Amino acid sequence: MKHRLLYIPIAFLFMLSFVDCAKKGTPSGGPRDTIPPIIVKSSPENYSTNFTGDEIEIRFDEYIKLKDLNKELIISPPMKYTPIITPLSTSKTLKIKLLDTLKPNTTYSFNFGKSIVDNNEGNQFEYFKYIFSTGSYIDSLKLSGKVKDAQLISPEIPTTVMLYEANETFNDSLVYSEKPTYITVTKDSTGTFELTNLKEGNYLLLALKEKNNDYTFQPKNDKIGFVKELVSVPTDSAYSLTLFKEMPDYKLARPSQLGKNHIVFGYEGHVDSLNVEIISEVPQDYISRTFKDEKKDTLHYWFKPAIETDSLIFKVASGNIIDTVTVRMRELYKDSLNISAVKTGVLKLKDTFKLRANTPLVSIDAEKFKVMAKDSSMVEATIRVNKKYNWAEVFFPKQEDQSYAIELLPGAITDFFEKTNDTLHFSVNTRLTSDYGTLNLTLINVNRFPVIVQMLDSKYNVIAEEYLSENKTVFFDELSPDKYFVRIIYDDNQNGSWDTGSFLNRMETEKIIYYPKQIEVRSNWSLNETFTLK
Repeated sequence: MKHRLLYIPIAFLFMLSFVDCAKKGTPSGGPRDTIPPIIVKSSPENYSTNFTGDEIEIRFDEYIKLKDLNKELIISPPMKYTPIITPLSTSKTLKIKLLDTLKPNTTYSFNFGKSIVDNNEGNQFEYFKYIFSTGSYIDSLKLSGKVKDAQLISPEIPTTVMLYEANETFNDSLVYSEKPTYITVTKDSTGTFELTNLKEGNYLLLALKEKNNDYTFQPKNDKIGFVKELVSVPTDSAYSLTLFKEMPDYKLARPSQLGKNHIVFGYEGHVDSLNVEIISEVPQDYISRTFKDEKKDTLHYWFKPAIETDSLIFKVASGNIIDTVTVRMRELYKDSLNISAVKTGVLKLKDTFKLRANTPLVSIDAEKFKVMAKDSSMVEATIRVNKKYNWAEVFFPKQEDQSYAIELLPGAITDFFEKTNDTLHFSVNTRLTSDYGTLNLTLINVNRFPVIVQMLDSKYNVIAEEYLSENKTVFFDELSPDKYFVRIIYDDNQNGSWDTGSFLNRMETEKIIYYPKQIEVRSNWSLNETFTLK
């Protein structure tokens, strides 16, 4: 009996072991760590003065790593030689090895942004700043404001905001070659910024949307915004800077030969007209034609007859600027006439069908252009040559929900070399009017005219525009269903287009005002909107 009693607790324990085995799963390990790293010691201490060393150590309570340091770290004033910052993998200690000679009596700020994270959970130690001064005190003045974009509804981020100290050695050209005295970046898409740890003085305030991130203004690649007058620190003012891309000064690129009778003259900057005149001795029957490239800043120059020579010399004039250039000639094939449609597929009722040619168009025979509707009825068309872009433009009345076949019979087009086309066929179609939407736009508080009213797609391409010399309701029709931006341009110089500014001339751009939200256009829908300008 005693032996049987001994078996009872053993059997009970055996049964409990089966109960435990039935509980499947993974131990939770406790709650997730959400606490960012904590600094336990800095050497020298943060906000130290009379700094003379070249190494900084910051110790944390746990292992950390640096994430996107090159994007996140902002050192102000910027240094000529980038410090060596570790760890490269993980460590409890962040080390900064300075390679630059520090300026005297200057407060330095290392803003790490969101680059410091703990090793296990990636918790961010956000916007940690390590600050020290080579002088006897820490500069503590601030300056804040907002960055806008002249052409966009909100500025691109991040944008660099900078101050150049206006001392006895300062001049405007420094922004092209020297790093600024202080820098920061915009916080988010609102464009707000704050420059901290500034010393008292007068400064040039700039904003740059850079391509190279070298803190200097490269006009070909960067957008710039500025405050016209020097700003004085300390200040209670909040400043507004508007970014824009400068139009470069006119400059002729080196011309090149593309074909036996074809030379291209590239250029940059604003050009009203480009006149090309040959200086080299040429045959008496030499003639030339030019047209502008529809996409690039390039003038196409065609000539005949072909000339057997090593080089040709040209005089190229844009306004009062005259260049003399030499083109090295090569043995190249002669171009043959090639014709293509600028746009096929869907045409709106008000669109013009356009044909581009690679060689200059000289004449057209309208009788050899045939436009036929889908019921085989002929549609009367008018043809003209657009000499600026070398297009043949075909005008014909269009009906909704219709398809059209455009046929060019042989000889419809004759080019500069007296070559004509073979038979060509193109097709286009139109949609129902109900597939589109319309917009009636009423403008309030326009304080001067003329203005340009534009509708833009989500990529800021101009879809429709109207030029107003006086206030009236603007009507846009045949709008494809989509979301659009609407903006007003004050065309102060009355040239029919938006004009950018100039930093050196302290000239601001022509003002653009956006409707505060995107407008959604739906098919078979008429919108009535009021745009109150502020």
